Amino acid sequence: MSAAERTRLKDDVDATLVASRALVAVIARSLADVLDQITLPQFRVLVVLCAEGPLRSGVLADRLGIHQSTFTRTADRLVTQGWIRREVSPESRREIIVELTDAGRDLVLSVMKARRREIEKTLRKASPGDRETIRAGFEAFAAAAGEPEASLLLTLGV
Repeated sequence: MSAAERTRLKDDVDATLVASRALVAVIARSLADVLDQITLPQFRVLVVLCAEGPLRSGVLADRLGIHQSTFTRTADRLVTQGWIRREVSPESRREIIVELTDAGRDLVLSVMKARRREIEKTLRKASPGDRETIRAGFEAFAAAAGEPEASLLLTLGV
């Protein structure tokens, strides 16, 4: 790689980092109204359940990348707050199935709607031509990056 190519790559990385901070700010703003009701790790649980549906407790802990005992304490709090419910599996009394309540689903959907509004508000500031460029850039970036592991996205409730 030539010096000019290295400089260009550095500039591209810098620009991408600036854009990524802007996206993280959008995510943070979309979560701001709910973080007085729920912690980010608790919200992660709701996002997984919203995306995947009811899961066995152990499977859910694995999806979240946390130990079963840690998940049990988190789930206790979420049940108390009314965001999830736990029931004995109809197939095996030793298994506990965890699922969202309507309130839990509504919370996740409200954050996703807020995120969508934030992105729309940002894109409205751009001209149609710039929006086309932004979309093409994001599509190209997503193709180059590949599909991220779900566990990487769950941290921010994506």
